[in-house]
Amino acid sequence: MNTSPAPPTSDHFDRVATAFSRKADEYDAFGDAHINLARMRRKVYDHVLRFAQPTDRILELNAGTGIDAAFFAQQGYTVHAIDIAPGMLDHLAAKIEQQHLRDRLTYQALSFTEIDRVEGGPFHYIFSNFGGLNCIPDLSLVTRHLPKILVPGGRLTWVIMPPVCPWEIALLLKGKVRIATRRLRKGGTLAHVEGVRFMTYYFTPSHVLKMLGPDFQVQRLEGLSVFTPPADRINFPRRFPQLYRTLVRIDDALSPHAPFNRWGDFFILTAQYTPHAG
Repeated sequence: MNTSPAPPTSDHFDRVATAFSRKADEYDAFGDAHINLARMRRKVYDHVLRFAQPTDRILELNAGTGIDAAFFAQQGYTVHAIDIAPGMLDHLAAKIEQQHLRDRLTYQALSFTEIDRVEGGPFHYIFSNFGGLNCIPDLSLVTRHLPKILVPGGRLTWVIMPPVCPWEIALLLKGKVRIATRRLRKGGTLAHVEGVRFMTYYFTPSHVLKMLGPDFQVQRLEGLSVFTPPADRINFPRRFPQLYRTLVRIDDALSPHAPFNRWGDFFILTAQYTPHAG
């Protein structure tokens, strides 16, 4: 009996594209004054820069408005960014012009389930940030294409939402059962973005590695915002600055270690592609 999740319908991707196109105009502004989100993004960058080589050509999945793609291009990397939301890609295109990145940053309207059609490959690094890959129920829709576009010895860093987020589970103490348990529900959770509903799915690191297969070896795994609040708690650092600083120290110390590296608002997973003969 086949128990694999059903593939998403084209309507699902249409809803995701519509939702994030509507969100595009406010997306960058949301992060401008967000102390913890800025910290989370910096931790992701530091993680990637541990492994990325100066000559690497990077493919970014679900690139959004191009914040991350522009950052890596500014560091000297050649980046090709893909996304399915036209509104997001409009902002990405504007960044290319405003930051004079034409020689380092290109983009393409493409789903990460169709990366076998990506332009400019193969790539040395495949990057996905802040849960874009949580929009599909079956990661094999992405991973099956990786051998075609990732060079042997290449790496990926994916930032994914796991089922266990301590901050959300703690909401049980306030009687908010629906929010506290939403990541734990089998079959995914209905998300609401800019008036559009679509399904979101949560994955453990073990599940991601299973989908990647034996040709990928973990190089680093760390939790992201395990003890500090999740991204939707924008005001917490300003309301409780001393507590927030304490939580940052705890988070930095424990998030790279088990079991905390499997928890959080997200986890950051880097794996290297080493195909075996035969």
